[in-house]
Amino acid sequence: MDITIVDKTNKITDEQLKLVSDIIDFASETPSLELADDTEMSVTFVTNEEIHEINRKYREKDAPTDVISFALEDEGIDEMSLDFSKFGIPRNLGDIIVSVEKITEQANEFNHSFERELGFLVVHGFLHLNGYDHMTEPDEKEMFGLQRKILDDYGLKR
Repeated sequence: MDITIVDKTNKITDEQLKLVSDIIDFASETPSLELADDTEMSVTFVTNEEIHEINRKYREKDAPTDVISFALEDEGIDEMSLDFSKFGIPRNLGDIIVSVEKITEQANEFNHSFERELGFLVVHGFLHLNGYDHMTEPDEKEMFGLQRKILDDYGLKR
């Protein structure tokens, strides 16, 4: 995986940045995903204020949230998918945006480490980039089950 990580808050340590890269690499090896080694994506860490603005602008929700995923392969109405691999262009999954303040708040709320919540939100966003969702009960069961398995197998248990 080619992962671009940007910390706009300057609050994520080098060890935590490595955790993000490592857990995405680990998750990318999930057999059901079948991701090529040159697959690209980005993760950006922002403040509550910035994610609130993004949430309002792109999702019409006037509140900060913990993680937002922008999947490049999501097809809207009257859009067709393109397979860029035919042209030798690496697949780009899209972008994950995470609120650092929400990581801290939710780690405290759920009584686990900052690193566990960081890993949880990054894996959650990563699965969204790969087409998983939790809009229906069966989809939620599938996504959350895979998310739990990835986190547990990686060693970030609750």
